[in-house]
Amino acid sequence: MSAKKRKETRAEKGFENIEEALTSTERFLDKNQRSIVIGLIIVILLVGAYLAYHYLIKLPRVEKAQTALFKGEQYFQRGEDSLALFGNGNDYIGFESIASQYKGTKTANLAHAYAGISYSRMGDNAKALEHLNKFKGKDLLITPAVTGAIGDVYMNMGETDKAVNQFLKAAKEADNEMLSPIYYKKAGVAYLSVDNYDKAIEIFQLIKDNYLNSPEAQEADKFIMQAKLLKGESK
Repeated sequence: MSAKKRKETRAEKGFENIEEALTSTERFLDKNQRSIVIGLIIVILLVGAYLAYHYLIKLPRVEKAQTALFKGEQYFQRGEDSLALFGNGNDYIGFESIASQYKGTKTANLAHAYAGISYSRMGDNAKALEHLNKFKGKDLLITPAVTGAIGDVYMNMGETDKAVNQFLKAAKEADNEMLSPIYYKKAGVAYLSVDNYDKAIEIFQLIKDNYLNSPEAQEADKFIMQAKLLKGESK
């Protein structure tokens, strides 16, 4: 058989295979047409439902929550904690209601943080911990601030060991020149308050060695000297 003839034979077989595949596809479509149409309708409905939820429910809900939180932040910054927590009875519902009504949003998460600190400033340690422990996040500013706030609550409760653990955790979470020495200082002062002078010296030395340009480093020697003097007096 000539080369030309072989090429023609292969071409004919190729066309036959294509025709056979097309015929098989047509039979499949004819046989499953109803199922395919139903499947497409379901996909369209699901996509439509998601878009409707996203644009008609979720986004407006998030915007309302953010607007409410902004008003609460103003009360919070002015130290008007009761108003910040419970609202003004008019155009602001309070951090408590924001956290409850907008569950699952970032705004509700922030409301827990603000509510916890507000309760702490008002002296309600139990409610403060309840809200602060509900906050979830990995923000480099807010997360260590909340962790440190939990430490402050434990200090108010006289649970120094727990407080120190929170301060050290906050310092590591912040991991920067500005915030970390603040939380390390809190830990050092907490150690001094329970006469753990060696640990206090260790912490303030750490601040000196690692955060030389921070305000906390400038006063570290004062605390180290205080700890050494108190340690000597206690012997």
